[in-house]
Amino acid sequence: MLAAVTHLRPLPDPRNNIESLFQEHYDRVFRTAYRVTGNTVDAEDVLQTVFLRVMRNQENKDLSPNPKSYLVRAAINAALDIVRARSRAKSISIDQLTEHPVSNSNFNPQNQQEDRELRRQIQKAISTLGKKAAEVFVLRFLEGYENQEIAQLLGMSQIMVAVILHRARTKVRKELGQFLEVLK
Repeated sequence: MLAAVTHLRPLPDPRNNIESLFQEHYDRVFRTAYRVTGNTVDAEDVLQTVFLRVMRNQENKDLSPNPKSYLVRAAINAALDIVRARSRAKSISIDQLTEHPVSNSNFNPQNQQEDRELRRQIQKAISTLGKKAAEVFVLRFLEGYENQEIAQLLGMSQIMVAVILHRARTKVRKELGQFLEVLK
């Protein structure tokens, strides 16, 4: 009986798994969220949201096949939720108002305002895309992944990624085209 007990290993502490997952992927999750939301505070909120969800659903989700893919997708979706909520509330984050310090030697208020407005319009255009299209668009144009990598991350064919990307890019261009016409 004693011999059988010596072969049993202690169960791993789930907190260690979360901690190692966080240490390995927090930077990527934060960067992904920052690129979508455009500010630090919202990106930190996304980071916290993603890892809290992982902790709550630890028994229900097996991330072992590809935790990077799951976390990047979760970050994109959580960040898009924030951008959509912000556009509904028509609010501007403090980070966006203070991105360019006055001490900058290239300080040009008009150019900086146009830059901020263009970033807001890009975020708004991305937020109008469907969930899958927004994921593909962000992974390609904000995260810099190639179509083959996106296909692997999302578990779809490269052809499907290319089609979704083409449609998303067309829609974003159309949205931005309307905005750019107003600026002329």
